[in-house]
Amino acid sequence: MGKTIAQEIPLVTNISARNNITLNGKWRYIVDPLENGYFNYRLEPFKDNGFFENKKWNTTELSEYNFATSAVMDIPSDWNSKDQRLFFYEGTVWFQKDFNYKKDAKSKGILHFGAVNYDAKVYVNGKMAGTHIGGYTPFNFDVTDLLVDGNNFVVVKVDNKRHKDNVPTVNMDWWNYGGITRDVTLAQVPNTYIEDYLVQLDKKEKGKISGWIKLNNESGNQSVSVSIPELKIKKNVTTDAKGVAYFEIKANPVLWTPEQPKLYDVTISKADENIADKIGFRTIETKGKEILLNGKKVFLRGISIHEEAPFRSGRAWSQNDAITLLTWAKELGCNYVRLAHYPHNENMVREAEKMGLMIWSEVPVYWTISWTNPETYANAEHQLHDMIYRDKNRCGIVIWSIANETPHGDDRDVFLSKLAKYARTQDNSRLISMAMEVTSSSNNINTLHDNMNEYVDIVSFNQYLGWYRGTNESCKDMQWVIPYNKPVIISEFGGEALQGLHGDKKERWNEEYQEELYIQNTQMFNRIEGLAGVSPWILVDFRSPRRQLPNIQDFFNRKGLISDQGIKKKAFYVMKDWYAQKEKEYK
Repeated sequence: MGKTIAQEIPLVTNISARNNITLNGKWRYIVDPLENGYFNYRLEPFKDNGFFENKKWNTTELSEYNFATSAVMDIPSDWNSKDQRLFFYEGTVWFQKDFNYKKDAKSKGILHFGAVNYDAKVYVNGKMAGTHIGGYTPFNFDVTDLLVDGNNFVVVKVDNKRHKDNVPTVNMDWWNYGGITRDVTLAQVPNTYIEDYLVQLDKKEKGKISGWIKLNNESGNQSVSVSIPELKIKKNVTTDAKGVAYFEIKANPVLWTPEQPKLYDVTISKADENIADKIGFRTIETKGKEILLNGKKVFLRGISIHEEAPFRSGRAWSQNDAITLLTWAKELGCNYVRLAHYPHNENMVREAEKMGLMIWSEVPVYWTISWTNPETYANAEHQLHDMIYRDKNRCGIVIWSIANETPHGDDRDVFLSKLAKYARTQDNSRLISMAMEVTSSSNNINTLHDNMNEYVDIVSFNQYLGWYRGTNESCKDMQWVIPYNKPVIISEFGGEALQGLHGDKKERWNEEYQEELYIQNTQMFNRIEGLAGVSPWILVDFRSPRRQLPNIQDFFNRKGLISDQGIKKKAFYVMKDWYAQKEKEYK
């Protein structure tokens, strides 16, 4: 295992704005299904002599690995799409990269990972920097004491095996892409640095921007500042004994909307550090069955999106991936995206905000979690914390979602109510929701009953009329009972179609069937009282090991309105037309 010298530390907010060395690029990798690089033959973890030591291979002593002659993979990426042998692989892969570093007594080295799926063990120069569990959230280590002047190396043991007590658990409907799937950065920051900050409209008083700046240690009496030149704001404040400085500033910014997604250049600084950000200001709230953006009733014209790369498949991660996916959402007529079923990469969130798309962000508490396991709950809460922590300054995010399609039961209710309460302690300026399920009853009456109704601001549910139950024709007879005085979002609906397959609209799998499903469902939606938004499932066909039908699915979930090769299906245009009508209604 190597001796742990470094440690996981609180996330450095806005890592891309720091003084960074990028560690993206070519990494060596070794596939290790038996974990020979971590355990000896008695399954005891190595204290030394593991792959993490990255020993230079020679013929005078026995060594059965050699990073220097191993295959190369581009990072960020996933091994499933990069190495044909690993398409279905779940297990351990080791990654290694050399880099140069110039030490400085006045600065720290922070090693930051955007995400690693799922279990990461990180070593710098043969010593363990730390570990992280969870495949979709960022983490970082203070590796200052592990770094040397000149040549250094980092080794990461990545294990994406599924386990019952994980979050998500063993059963899911998307590809379990393994690897270092987002940016890797080595940030050089001052010994006392700005760790975190919040800048937003004041929750209590109009015409005011408020927030705080937090240092990485309890340094009192330090001068820090927030600057918003376009609003003629430059506010100097002093940290308290805990290293935190609070501020309130009179201001009337132009409010962010989908039609005018105004972002302001904001600089957070102290004598030896300047952090640039772009921040928007808006309010989001509910009133009865309405969602109000900046006090005005809004209908969320949405689409669900997986973090899957357009055209090439594999895990999406880059700014270009985000722009491609979100441009399609805009072409559909969306003002909102549901980023399912886990926190997406920061590029996706920032680009959506720039393009005027409101965002639903979710943690992977999906289907049947180990509800009574305290470690599973702690894992879910930690992922929720990190999702909110990273994106609290992103005004585009309007909904935090704590779960998807979870089965009713006392243990689940305890778990989710706790999670909802925790979310509010972390951020009380956004709406809380979760994707529930509707239970059908006789006489074509569909009733939503979920004990979680009291913990959410928006009642959201998934329904698949015309695909998993009923027929497209049965949409005409359906009635919906949602007995809560809260806005309603249909968080998923849809059905599968292979792009280019045509036939009778009553026969499954062709574009005409999917088109008819969307026609009948959207007409039905017009009869649902309090409907405040929808996010069909899904923007683009995506890989899933559950979807095995040869010559149609071929390990793709084909519910996309767009094919995996970027070709729009007929249902895309049904949704586009319905959204154009909704946009007129809510002008």
